[in-house]
Amino acid sequence: MKLFAKTYGSGNTDLIIIHGLFGMSDNWSTIAKRLAANFKVHLLDLRNHGRSPHSDVFNYDVLSDDVVEYIYDHNIKKPILLGHSLGGKVTMKLAFSYPEILLKQVIVDISPREYSIDFHKDLLSKIIKVNLDDYDKRSDVEEALSADIPDFRIRSFVLKNLYRDINKTFAWRFNVEILIQQISNIKEASFLNGQCDIETLFIRGENSNYINKEDEFLIQKHFSNLRIETINGAGHWVHAENPDDFYSQVLKFCSN
Repeated sequence: MKLFAKTYGSGNTDLIIIHGLFGMSDNWSTIAKRLAANFKVHLLDLRNHGRSPHSDVFNYDVLSDDVVEYIYDHNIKKPILLGHSLGGKVTMKLAFSYPEILLKQVIVDISPREYSIDFHKDLLSKIIKVNLDDYDKRSDVEEALSADIPDFRIRSFVLKNLYRDINKTFAWRFNVEILIQQISNIKEASFLNGQCDIETLFIRGENSNYINKEDEFLIQKHFSNLRIETINGAGHWVHAENPDDFYSQVLKFCSN
């Protein structure tokens, strides 16, 4: 699949950034523009997300292969991959399947283990209940979501995916129907088999529980050349909650 991408900068090293579930390339524009002073930064939209095509297949095999196809199509040699959450697992999958094509990888606030998808499935069920054809104003869609999604931050994150299609009617950029059907495919991490020797940086948020003490042992089991860094005062959206420290850690690791 041909993924939508934005590029910033013209450095000699390519840095490919992969967003998380329900996210898109736009979520990473601020960090990408800062990193563009040192790298050629590629912001990708995964399939069924952002401006990339929708598909009725959604699992780590196709998500990883889409990124590989992008690398080959653009003749990118030895890129650094940075993946957040779902994007971090896609990055790990690619590193275990095609280690020869990567230089380094940065895994942001995700561990190589199975995670519950109950929250995300519940969120999707609330989103799909809203019939977008009934609304003419964005504020009305937000009001319709507010009863079931009272958390303003989560609701705002979801609403970043709301847009008007070619018919000027509201639509979601992510593929709600397929994600509901196949979201269980992204719980697992069975693609980790053996050990990865690629230089790897794991970044976690101090206030996040996505990488815990037990996860550290699992990470050390599967990654032989790694560092784990904690970003103070940040939760799961590390790059948004403490962008300066996040930027500094990524720049230092990717520049050495």
